[in-house]
Amino acid sequence: MSDRTKKIFLAVCIVFPFLLYCFYYYSQMLKNAPFRFADFESIVLKYGEGDELANQFDSKTGLYRFINTQDSVMVDTVRLRKDDMQYLHGKATQLGFWNLPDDMTSGLDSTKSVARFYLQFNYKEKSKEVTLDADFNGNTKMRDVAKTMIDEAMRVINDARIR
Repeated sequence: MSDRTKKIFLAVCIVFPFLLYCFYYYSQMLKNAPFRFADFESIVLKYGEGDELANQFDSKTGLYRFINTQDSVMVDTVRLRKDDMQYLHGKATQLGFWNLPDDMTSGLDSTKSVARFYLQFNYKEKSKEVTLDADFNGNTKMRDVAKTMIDEAMRVINDARIR
């Protein structure tokens, strides 16, 4: 075998499959790229007991419906600033919100009334939603990330409401 034939054989057997694999791997990485703030549109937060999520906020409409201490439904308009949205997006990225499973509910026992939270981040082409029960007994790290993200969203909404 000549020296030139060895080089061609090497390129065909090793280099070409490696380049093909790299193209496949990185195309999948870019396709599943993290959510970008430039594409961020809105956030939806709902919470309540059981399947009845009476407290709701949607940043696209600014509508905030909640139950006050006298058990009456209050409706308010809350507008989040771009800084608030950027903070929530950054916090979600920092905590790894995108890696959480969509369903973090406790399961079958529907007779027990437990606090349930629903958080959704909407982007131009994608959305990420997580439903969390307060008594979720799965992976504690994932539960803590989801709870922290929900707490931050509620804090930002309440701060914007006070402004």
